[in-house]
Amino acid sequence: MMQLISQDHYGEFMEELADMHRLRYRVFKQRLAWDVEVSGDLEIDQFDALHPVYLLQRGRDGRVRGCVRLLPSTGPTMLRETFGSLLNGEAAPASPSIWESSRFALDLRQDAAAAVSGIAKATYELFIGMVEFGLARGLTAIVTVTDLRMERILRRAAWPLRRIGIPYPIGTTKAIAGYLEISHEALGRLRREGGLERPVLWAPVALAMA
Repeated sequence: MMQLISQDHYGEFMEELADMHRLRYRVFKQRLAWDVEVSGDLEIDQFDALHPVYLLQRGRDGRVRGCVRLLPSTGPTMLRETFGSLLNGEAAPASPSIWESSRFALDLRQDAAAAVSGIAKATYELFIGMVEFGLARGLTAIVTVTDLRMERILRRAAWPLRRIGIPYPIGTTKAIAGYLEISHEALGRLRREGGLERPVLWAPVALAMA
């Protein structure tokens, strides 16, 4: 199940949000050894204080197995504030029709169900959830910073990244910034590739995100 949690509903889902921050700690601090801010066993940074929208992927046991954070590009973003070197001299996007995704993380069991392309269905659920969110908000694109491995996964999933610049070494990885298309066509491609015909996103108040 994909769950959308916006600022108005943080208080109802405090346990799930804490589980998300623990997931991010396991993925970004322990597994990838990134230089991230932590508090105990939680990975949390300044952008979590900006009231983002979170998408959580829940396993059959109810635990949070995946997540992504979404913020409007009209405010502070990681690309503008932290990864300006990836902009290739361009201005950071600042449009009501473009949001930024960050902290995309998955922590799956070894036997997690995979789609035909070999990509985990949970990955497709997160991708599809991002597009469904974008369509509900009237977005045209999501901008993101990712690495070359995830860029390849996005291409295989039929949701290719439109690069802003060239890959740039940051810490232990080669990072790249780019745009992801938000459209009904992109949604259709992802659903076909992932074998997921029905909407995946659940929100406390039926995507009431005006």
